[in-house]
Amino acid sequence: MAEDGSALESVAAYKRILATVIDRRPSGTRQRLATALTKNRSFISQIANASYPTPIPASHLDVIFEICHFSAAERRQFLEAYRLAHPKRLASRQGQHRLKAHTIYLPDLGEDHRNDALHAMIAEFVGHVVRLLADAPKKGKSG
Repeated sequence: MAEDGSALESVAAYKRILATVIDRRPSGTRQRLATALTKNRSFISQIANASYPTPIPASHLDVIFEICHFSAAERRQFLEAYRLAHPKRLASRQGQHRLKAHTIYLPDLGEDHRNDALHAMIAEFVGHVVRLLADAPKKGKSG
């Protein structure tokens, strides 16, 4: 991405849309998003803050749309600003598999810090499985 003013403004534009959507969601949305992306909350703050030029990876978009419950109009606006900021990133995303949410029920371990650790462990495991599947050979066996 060129670091010219229009590209930076396009990045800021889609980040403002994300921040607006997140701000309308219930408390805990940033943490759920961080957990789903297997990132820290500080990463979510950076990708949702128009002051930071840190781009949002295209591979995170489906998870962001799912967790944050973008309306159709918000999604169109976001994708248009994203396309202006990163014209080649969405094209490379076309062949990727979309992610689907799946809820699992875990036991309550009786303490918030233990429950949080279990949730983070499961999210990290699922992230590893998704990456493994994404790197799988397309046809036949390898090595």
